[in-house]
Amino acid sequence: MGSTASAMTRNERNPTMSSSSNSSTLQSTSPARTAPAEIVREYGPFDGAERIHGVTHDGQRVWAATGERLVAFDPASGETTRTLACAADAGTAFDGKHLYQIAEARIDKIDPATGQVLASIPAPGEGRDSGLTWAEGSLWVGQYLDRKIHQIDPATGKILRTIESNRHVTGVTWVDGDLWHGTWEGDESELRRIDPASGGVLERLEMPAGTGVSGLESDGAGLLYCGGGASGKVRAVRRPRRAGT
Repeated sequence: MGSTASAMTRNERNPTMSSSSNSSTLQSTSPARTAPAEIVREYGPFDGAERIHGVTHDGQRVWAATGERLVAFDPASGETTRTLACAADAGTAFDGKHLYQIAEARIDKIDPATGQVLASIPAPGEGRDSGLTWAEGSLWVGQYLDRKIHQIDPATGKILRTIESNRHVTGVTWVDGDLWHGTWEGDESELRRIDPASGGVLERLEMPAGTGVSGLESDGAGLLYCGGGASGKVRAVRRPRRAGT
């Protein structure tokens, strides 16, 4: 992959976290900033895809997990550019060179040029996992019903750290040192920026009622790409600028 993708992985998905504990429980903080999510574009549905599960970005293309395939599309034109036949029923991630895909109770490491599965590790939730992202040498795995985010070793699947939420966790992503995750309960979905040390919610972007978030990834710039579950769509949401940036 090009240097754009590699630089994004190294620098813009940079987790800053406390190393004093390997588990963080949601703690009360000052009220989170809350605003409606600004959806700037929708993509799909895609041919042959009934659902969107995981979403990732390789620096040029957006990849969406659709159950039996990974679909890559150009975010500028919306055109599908690649499809890979593989089990793809939950979160998707990109490390600057390889794709990672949750498939039932495992996480597959995939060559995006060929679709070949190069290695597999056990997923921490044993089939209950949802979101997936890559940051600074680790995979971060969301667990929907368990309301947790695990940092895991990409070579072994060993859990290195756990962050607890008070909502069901769907997609997860790191950008500019910030940890974001999606939530989806009933007709309500949010994108949340959380404190990676405490798990406290710092910012909420509320999606329109009935608009679920099934996967989440940043483009390393100003957009968050959200899987839309059974709608078969991927939505681009503007990421708010933080004060002083």
